[in-house]
Amino acid sequence: MYEEYKALTVERRGSVLWVTMNRVPHVDRELSTIFRLISRDPETRAVVLTGPGERIFNTGGNPGGGMQNNVNRHAYWIGQMPGAREIVLNMLECDKPVIGRINGHAVGVGCSIALCCDITIVIDKAKVGDTHVKLGLVAGDGGALLWPHLVGWMQSKRWLLTGDLMTGKEAAEIGLMTFAVPEDQLDETVDLWAGRMASGSYALGLTKRALNMAIRQQAQVYMDAHLGLETMSYLSEDHPEGLKAFQENRPPNFIGQ
Repeated sequence: MYEEYKALTVERRGSVLWVTMNRVPHVDRELSTIFRLISRDPETRAVVLTGPGERIFNTGGNPGGGMQNNVNRHAYWIGQMPGAREIVLNMLECDKPVIGRINGHAVGVGCSIALCCDITIVIDKAKVGDTHVKLGLVAGDGGALLWPHLVGWMQSKRWLLTGDLMTGKEAAEIGLMTFAVPEDQLDETVDLWAGRMASGSYALGLTKRALNMAIRQQAQVYMDAHLGLETMSYLSEDHPEGLKAFQENRPPNFIGQ
């Protein structure tokens, strides 16, 4: 059923489906479709989404490599936007509970992917946050939509307008993540919650649908607008400067244009 997926490793453990995001090309493309398939999978009652075993959950684009190479490839950028939208929508619409095994840093779009999960268990020392503004970009691929629902407007503005990172422990303390645990307790905690979700009644999936109803309605409209704003910032003069500053390990010299 999942044989077509190559950038994602899919493993069934009883009624729990483990999906690992490998650090290879096209992982975002595959993420944009797999949760629609999982929703129709009668053998799956819960999902664990994780990163590879390198203390990285997902850190989004590579400012020193791929993002720099594509800074003037406008058609390429536009081609990525539908997939970014579908990742968020399909995760929010998936009727199966999704446990985020945040095994390491969750940054940028990687943080947005984590926040689409229903239960998030993060290593307490992992780095968490949305650094889009530091690269001259709008947090339009999920951050501006998801953060206010989880931590409110003021906390969202504090973190999204600065691009500062926090620890997994801090993320759990403000309600951005569900639990923060030491690294050696991660799998035990994930297995506990995956088991609880997989053994839930039919009402569990419907309760998730009820809880996500408002944000799903917003996502249908807002994601297009937010990605449009991110595209505007991609075309600005500040975005190439943000990437260059990252490469040179210095503060960016933004001109506000």
